[in-house]
Amino acid sequence: MSKPKNCIPVADAKVLQANWNNNQAKDIKSSTGSIDSCSVTFSIDEIQEFIDYVKVESKKQGFNNPGIRVYFAANNTVEPNKATVFLNATESDDSTSANNYGIDALDRHQGDWPPHAY
Repeated sequence: MSKPKNCIPVADAKVLQANWNNNQAKDIKSSTGSIDSCSVTFSIDEIQEFIDYVKVESKKQGFNNPGIRVYFAANNTVEPNKATVFLNATESDDSTSANNYGIDALDRHQGDWPPHAY
């Protein structure tokens, strides 16, 4: 199998993470008084199961080329690890595609704690 076309080198990923840590993470800590999660882990099986679910349900709805959008989110909790993400199906793989609200989203419940810097 060949490497996917949108893979980036580890060095580039480290720069992107550092940008987040130097901006968003600082703002979160400043406004909340505590650090927050900076990553969320899904198992390969969870993601594959969700991809398969999105493909099957989208096809039933007449969407033959669905996409998956990642949303940043926060749990409604007083615990310090409130950050999370969820994955949501879209009607196509175009970045401007509408969300497909006929398919349930995949939630990870909470971010990794303690935070794992890249």
